[in-house]
Amino acid sequence: MDEQFYRKPKRKAYILSSLRKILKKKSVRITLLIVIPALFFMLFSNRGFLKRLSLEAEKKAMEEKIREAQQEQLQLQVQSKALDNDPKAFEKVAREKYGLIREGETVYKVKGKE
Repeated sequence: MDEQFYRKPKRKAYILSSLRKILKKKSVRITLLIVIPALFFMLFSNRGFLKRLSLEAEKKAMEEKIREAQQEQLQLQVQSKALDNDPKAFEKVAREKYGLIREGETVYKVKGKE
C-alpha cells in the first residue's frame, strides 16, 4: 500500500539527469571534444568513409563500362576480319546497311501495318 504514494521517476527525466551527471565529468567532456570532430572528419571529409564508398561505386561502374567496350571492340575486330576476307559478309553489310543491290535485281518494299 505504501508503494501507491511513491512517484516513479519518468524515464525521460531519468535519462536527462544521468546524462547531465556524465557530462559534468571533465574527462568525458574532453573525450567528446576530441572524438566528435574526429568522427566527423573520418566520415565527411574528402578522405572520409562516405567519399570512399562513392568512389568505389564509381570505380565499379567504370570497370563495367571498360568490360563492355572491350567486348564491343572484339566483336568489331571479328567483323572487320570477316569483311576483309569474306566477300559474302561484305555483300551482306552493303545490302543491309547501305541498301545496295546487284545489277538486274528489283527491290520491293513492303509497308507494315500502321
